[in-house]
Amino acid sequence: MKNRNQYSEIEDFLADESFRLWMRSKEDSKGWEEWTLENPKRAKLVEEARMWLLAMEVPESDVSQQQLDAALQNTWMKIEKVEQERKMEVKLVQLWNTAWFRKVAAILVVGFLSFYAYNTYFNAAENYSNYEQIVSNLDEEGLIEQINNSNKPQILTLSDGSSVLLQPKSKLSYPKIFKGNERNVYLSGEAFFEISKNPKKPFFVHANEIVTKVVGTSFRIKAYTDESDVEVIVRTGKVKVNAAKLIRNSSQEEIVLLPNEALRFERKNQTFDKITDITLDKTINSSVKSIEQLSFEFSDIPVSQIFKTIEQAYAVEIDFPKKALEKCHLTTSLSDQPLPEKLKIICKSIGENSSYTMNGNQITIISKGCN
Repeated sequence: MKNRNQYSEIEDFLADESFRLWMRSKEDSKGWEEWTLENPKRAKLVEEARMWLLAMEVPESDVSQQQLDAALQNTWMKIEKVEQERKMEVKLVQLWNTAWFRKVAAILVVGFLSFYAYNTYFNAAENYSNYEQIVSNLDEEGLIEQINNSNKPQILTLSDGSSVLLQPKSKLSYPKIFKGNERNVYLSGEAFFEISKNPKKPFFVHANEIVTKVVGTSFRIKAYTDESDVEVIVRTGKVKVNAAKLIRNSSQEEIVLLPNEALRFERKNQTFDKITDITLDKTINSSVKSIEQLSFEFSDIPVSQIFKTIEQAYAVEIDFPKKALEKCHLTTSLSDQPLPEKLKIICKSIGENSSYTMNGNQITIISKGCN
């Protein structure tokens, strides 16, 4: 066998067992990668040999002989043009007249056709799943779709008591009543979730290519259809991001995120970047909303001030009897509660004669005063 420094033909590489092993399994015991990078011309020849090797291993296809002949002729014309520019016309004609070359060329064309079909019909759907595709393929009927076309966040209350702060230019599809053993919602855009605890019925947010699973916690998801990244940022509790069902060759079934941790999914490359300290990430820091910054731990705080905090966090308006509640102070923790639960706790703490109503972003507190 020739010394590889003397390789000048594709056939030289294809006949080398260590080269074939490197291409197939990435086992590089002979230092092929380092050797290849030493010379640009050598690297180009190695790449061509790699393509031929991959083409020879493509399985049979249902492409007709007529289609194959036409594709071969078209491919050959392109190859011939390139090789003419390299002043190798004579050698190419000799190769074309050999049965071996025709066979490999045929396999190469089939491989290109298969690769194109796969990327068009499978990879495109898998790598760039979006809200419309996901919702249109659902068997679930009776979904409610909420679209925020306004210029400020909208608060949604789900049937299980969970609350969702839906940002402008975002939409959420969810069932009127959660049935079965799961709670599933579908997001396009950005939203902050506060999930009502129910260990027996986990909550799933489907957003582009990822699925976020929770039992009871608060977190934000940013998943716009036209953006290259999907982000999950956890405020309280624990979140599990499921990758295995949607990402091919994933090494992890799920990625666990704790408070002040985040996950960034790059849609094009199908890669995950876990961020263990969100304060060190400039992109996330610049997008933090009021609801993620404000504290809901109150110690002997006037009720009016608590309502102001809620208004600021949820972009809502709260109408309450100021005179009746002006002397009311509360000590309570509302950090890990959906908005409806926060309001229930406040009303119960004020007195049994207190209640609230909620219509969109307008909240009305009914009370005759605190205990």
